[in-house]
Amino acid sequence: MKKDGIQNESILRLMGSIGHTDRFVVCDVGLPVPKGVEKIDMAVVKGIPTFMQVLKPLAEEMVFEKLILAKEILDGNPDIYEGIKSLCGDIPIEFVTHEEFKKLTADAKAIIRTGEVTPYANVIIQAGVNF
Repeated sequence: MKKDGIQNESILRLMGSIGHTDRFVVCDVGLPVPKGVEKIDMAVVKGIPTFMQVLKPLAEEMVFEKLILAKEILDGNPDIYEGIKSLCGDIPIEFVTHEEFKKLTADAKAIIRTGEVTPYANVIIQAGVNF
């Protein structure tokens, strides 16, 4: 049994399969999941777990090369945006429209759905390498 860190079997499997430049999504409870993309559903009830509760351990255990956010987050959810920036530091952020964001999720290896119920609490994460 693992001592610490992420314990969710589906997320551990995803982490082991991600290669450089592969993408996955962490999202709020309302983001649609395209057909053919694996959904890892963490939602228990509205608000549990939060977006940041799921993103934080991923950022601690994985190398993020780039983040993609819907530009609507800047006005529609500045608290989550500031949380992402604080957690992820200097990782480059690309902004697209929310409609374009939803289209880009079709190429994700998986979508991790949280219980978050605030708007635009979604991020596409592009994996980096640790060397």
